[in-house]
Amino acid sequence: MDHVAVLALFDRDMRESARPDAPGARVERVDKVVRQVGADKGWNGVLWSDLDETNADAAIAAQVRFFSGLGGGFEWKLYGHDRPEDLGQRLRAAGFTAQPEETLMIAELGDLTLDAEPPEGVRLLPVTDRAGVDLVADVHEQAFGGDSTRLRHQLLAQLTGDTVVAVVALAGDVPVSAARMELPPGARFAGLWGGGTVEAWRGRGIYRALVAHRARVAADRGYRYVQVDASSQSRPILARLGFQPLTTTTPYFYEE
Repeated sequence: MDHVAVLALFDRDMRESARPDAPGARVERVDKVVRQVGADKGWNGVLWSDLDETNADAAIAAQVRFFSGLGGGFEWKLYGHDRPEDLGQRLRAAGFTAQPEETLMIAELGDLTLDAEPPEGVRLLPVTDRAGVDLVADVHEQAFGGDSTRLRHQLLAQLTGDTVVAVVALAGDVPVSAARMELPPGARFAGLWGGGTVEAWRGRGIYRALVAHRARVAADRGYRYVQVDASSQSRPILARLGFQPLTTTTPYFYEE
């Protein structure tokens, strides 16, 4: 893989030319910034920017004013190659809080190992309705902690279209792992999100099986690449499957 070329393609395809991630959301391009305004309880944030030392602070202040005017917080999704080089410091100075850094990992679907299956006694169930969304949300709360109300609402909205695939792994009737995939129309990248396994079931190959399952779906639908914002725990698994690290990504949150 040509890392420089694929990263540039990712920036154009998934950030600069981003599509709304759910019905009712909108993507706006203002003053060298691409932002999403989510639908009710959806994701608000900055996806891409083309800034330098002369205009970064003004652009940050403008986004703070805009989203504050909507009455809520938002995320600035910062990548390791974004400019200016001190953009993260400028965000912190403006009142943003950085979350743990992740690694943007991308694989060309033709290069992936997709034969991973769940362990014996575990089956994968496609999520198609509210009951399935509840299972995904329950796993998310157990695997990551916190409240999953926003996830429930957003996933239900996304399932009304054909741009999101979600799956839950069941041991018998007990949900033990879950994940979703976003399939932006016209894009070359499918995005893998939310892969999490409850603690007692980790280390058994379920996460690997969920990655392979979603990648097969993406390949069947004609996508060329899959991308993941990988944690330190998932990065080794993804590397063994054929994903390659291209840059870092750090969520910066601004709360009123």
